[in-house]
Amino acid sequence: MLNDTRQVITSWLKWLRPGLGVKRWLLLLPLGLLAVVIGVALIVGVRVTDIFDFVATQVADRVQLEIGDPRFSIPVGLTAILIGLAVIMSALIAVNRSIVSVVAPKDMGHLADFIGKKRSLASGPRIVVLGGGTGLSTLLRGLKQYSSNLTAIVTTTDDGGSSGQLQRQLGGMIPPGDIRNCLVALADEEPIMQELFQYRFATRTGEDGLSGHSVGNLFLAAMASVAGDFDAAVQATSKILRISGTVVPSTIDPVSLVGHMEDDTELTGETRIASSPVAIKSISLCPEAPRAVVRALEAVRNAEIIVLGPGSLYTSVIPHLLIPELARAIAASKAPRCYVCNIMTQPGETDGYSASQHITALQGHARQCIGKDAKVVDTIIVNDVLPGKSALGKYKETGAIPVDIDFGALRLLGIEIIRANVISDTGIIRHDPARLARTIVELTQRGW
Repeated sequence: MLNDTRQVITSWLKWLRPGLGVKRWLLLLPLGLLAVVIGVALIVGVRVTDIFDFVATQVADRVQLEIGDPRFSIPVGLTAILIGLAVIMSALIAVNRSIVSVVAPKDMGHLADFIGKKRSLASGPRIVVLGGGTGLSTLLRGLKQYSSNLTAIVTTTDDGGSSGQLQRQLGGMIPPGDIRNCLVALADEEPIMQELFQYRFATRTGEDGLSGHSVGNLFLAAMASVAGDFDAAVQATSKILRISGTVVPSTIDPVSLVGHMEDDTELTGETRIASSPVAIKSISLCPEAPRAVVRALEAVRNAEIIVLGPGSLYTSVIPHLLIPELARAIAASKAPRCYVCNIMTQPGETDGYSASQHITALQGHARQCIGKDAKVVDTIIVNDVLPGKSALGKYKETGAIPVDIDFGALRLLGIEIIRANVISDTGIIRHDPARLARTIVELTQRGW
């Protein structure tokens, strides 16, 4: 008990050390409190010390009023209280500013706004988003304006580009590319740090080493060795970037995506599957039934809303539903489970797919993994604004067309349809992060 008391006192005394920049402001607090006490004493007529008798005599001699006269005690008491409160408030603000300027030096000119925003985000809805690729990171940029209670569960089957090189060079490393993009999307660090993580070394034909690699991917690869495993590396990097939310790989078991094509062939690897001219019949993971990351399962169980997509249906979204533990957690959740339908079909993956076919593919793979009664989608968000003709023409050249929203088929599947303008105003046909995030947050505010 004595040791605990001594430690508490020692901890308090540390605030008086030179160089902290708080002593002068801490000393103002008792002065402000004294002014408040004197003001209250004047108003209620309490003589707290003999000093009051001396003051009463001086006041009577000079202004011909008794110190207890309301004409003197009320205005002077109120003034003393206001001055005391102003001193206390100024001291508290100065102490907070001194501390915050060290741990979060940005926006010091708007400290109240900074604190208010952080508090508001901390009380935001618990949102879990599952996906991969650019679609997931785009959505996160919008959602972080509404809540810091975000969890991005990221697929780990990417085998192209820098991620694929690292997998081959380091012997089965979890591909870091999609994880990196999500970390940067949620980062609250200086822009230069975000630019550094996204920096990519020039690709040189026939050369290994740094050629084609992203700095962020290399950082995560090194951190995985230092921290012991890939999930620990993601957690450590999240602290460095001070992200607004949590990024979690769906699994840290090395897995490959296997495509079962319409011509009855099998293709292994996300890149080969996506680039094949043959339509996809179904996909699976190799090895089957990888373990889910515990943090991902906890996030799903505590979610207020679960969002699948946007992103490539077969290579970014469905792989999550092939992890049995994760699929079961989603199916068991009482939170609304929402699928963000892609605006355009994706050549090589969803040629000619309607919205209901996207849902059927999601449900079909989940049921194949965990049972025929599994349901992982309640609601679908569809864009209800047609893209511009010039943009449509460019996409049509690549074989992409707007996804047909077949409302009747969706209703037969028991899916609630949310129609909204969620398209970006740029020349690229993609979801607008702010509009899509606002639509999702509005869903969390409904009664379910």
